[in-house]
Parts: sequence; structure tokens; C-alpha cells
Amino acid sequence: MQYHSLAAGHDYGQYVRDAETADEHEIAEFVRTVMAEDSARAKQCHEFLAKMAGSQKAGPPSRDQRARC
Repeated sequence: MQYHSLAAGHDYGQYVRDAETADEHEIAEFVRTVMAEDSARAKQCHEFLAKMAGSQKAGPPSRDQRARC
């Protein structure tokens, strides 16, 4: 998720430029809004990944945990 949110940012910039060039300011603003929302998702995803990286609950279940299932 984080990768896709960040990668889309590059494309969004081009979409904004294209919309502005075509004098489609409403479309450009829409794309800016989507870009800001994706940026916020990428930031939150990064925070969650950092939180999970420090957790023993992250990753596949241990052999003991699988045996209890």
C-alpha cells in the first residue's frame, strides 16, 4: 500500500499539469485532493509498518501458535 500510494504521486503531478494546461481547474483540484489523501495514507501506512516491525506479533505465526489452532 505504501509503495502504491507513493508511486501514484508521480503520475498525479502529470495529471495536474495536464488538467491545468487544458484549463480544467476543477479536475486539477480533484487530482490534488486525491494526491493529498494518498500521501496521508502512505504516511499512516509507514507509521503502522514501523509499529508492527517492533512487535513480536508481526509476521507469520510461530510453530507453537500454529499448533494451538
